[in-house]
Amino acid sequence: MTALNLSADDYGLLTDLYQLTMAAAYVGEGIAEQPSSFELTVRRLPLGYGYLVAMGLAQVVDYLENFHFSPEQIAYLQSLEVFQRAPDSFWTLLAGARFSGNLWAVPEGTVVFAHEPLLRIEAPLWQAQILETYILNTINYQTLIATRAARLRDMVGPKAPLLEFGTRRAFSPQASLWAARAALAGGFTATSNVLAAQRLGVVPAGTMAHALVMALEATQGSEQQAFTTFSQYFPGSALLIDTFDTIAAAEVLAQRREAGELEITAVRIDSGDLVHLSQQIRQLLPDVSIVASGDLDETEIMHLQASGACIDAYGIGTKLVTGTPVNGVYKLVEFNGKGVMKESSGKMTLPGRKQIFRSPEADILGLMTDTSVPGVRLLMPIMDEGKLVALMPPLGDIRQHTRASVANLPTMVRINAQPEPYPVAYSLALQELVDRIQQRRALC
Repeated sequence: MTALNLSADDYGLLTDLYQLTMAAAYVGEGIAEQPSSFELTVRRLPLGYGYLVAMGLAQVVDYLENFHFSPEQIAYLQSLEVFQRAPDSFWTLLAGARFSGNLWAVPEGTVVFAHEPLLRIEAPLWQAQILETYILNTINYQTLIATRAARLRDMVGPKAPLLEFGTRRAFSPQASLWAARAALAGGFTATSNVLAAQRLGVVPAGTMAHALVMALEATQGSEQQAFTTFSQYFPGSALLIDTFDTIAAAEVLAQRREAGELEITAVRIDSGDLVHLSQQIRQLLPDVSIVASGDLDETEIMHLQASGACIDAYGIGTKLVTGTPVNGVYKLVEFNGKGVMKESSGKMTLPGRKQIFRSPEADILGLMTDTSVPGVRLLMPIMDEGKLVALMPPLGDIRQHTRASVANLPTMVRINAQPEPYPVAYSLALQELVDRIQQRRALC
């Protein structure tokens, strides 16, 4: 059986076929080494979103630093019929493939809006083309998770624990690691993914499953004995109390606690009417933390808060790591020193190497050559001629940057129902470049 687990040695082939066939065509036409710039943007925000939180840059850097093709990978490509007419120089190019270009990006945790570049690759055309697939996969997914995490953190406030429980629902084991990282960077308190926690230098968090309650109840005689047994091994852990009758379990726990028989610090409910159940549990166990889980998302948590639910912490999985995608695109914006743009209906791109200029009231999207545009420049140099020139901040710093970025937004942009769009204008130089290209096309 062939394993499909991913390692850095696989990065070269982890791309779409057409990236490689286009690169071979560029070689054949003698333009493969021409300088090019590709930018990753989103044309529109997901429905109901007022902003995105850029995430995944660290994994892009790792990819670029390890980008290469092994002799075995090249031999595999040569065996494919589609490459039978590829020029010999293409294979020579792949044999020595290393990223030799520049990477510009906004720092992870930075809020961005539609049409603003999250990152830019400046490299020989063949390199920049092949890199598209992996970069989009990395940035799109982590940006989705980080944005949802930031929205949830903004909604529940700075103190309520948010636990990432999405490993079983993420789109792959690899995705589960990225989801845990992005959730923590976006503001979550902890993850249940042990490998992610170990790699990220944090402490994993979790409770128990219904299987333990049922197994111990079947062998030891009662649900309460299951709670006793688990607490002996893991004192202070949250007890899952909705396997059978939630309120009945809470009533007995309250009696046992009053009698000094069992110390209880937290309970978890995963089903039923969370508003009603949490209110009753609060009456029975007034100073015990109540953790809620079970297909929660921003909309459901908003409903719980508005309805007076007594919930202290949230475990969020499926709807954090799945859902509406971030539809980022990676498009050529400059070739051989000239701005280029796509004008397809609904898919127009903006030409030229761009910069985001941020002021307290609005963003201005301009060209890198703009010198008189006010505001803080958000895109920073990350790699120069293939070498890392910026420090990759630790996870805690990214989390703080995320929180500050969101906090600086107007309230009406941050709300989760129908957010107002944040103002983003084009600089005069960018608009003039767009007009010149469109006028030139009109004359053709």
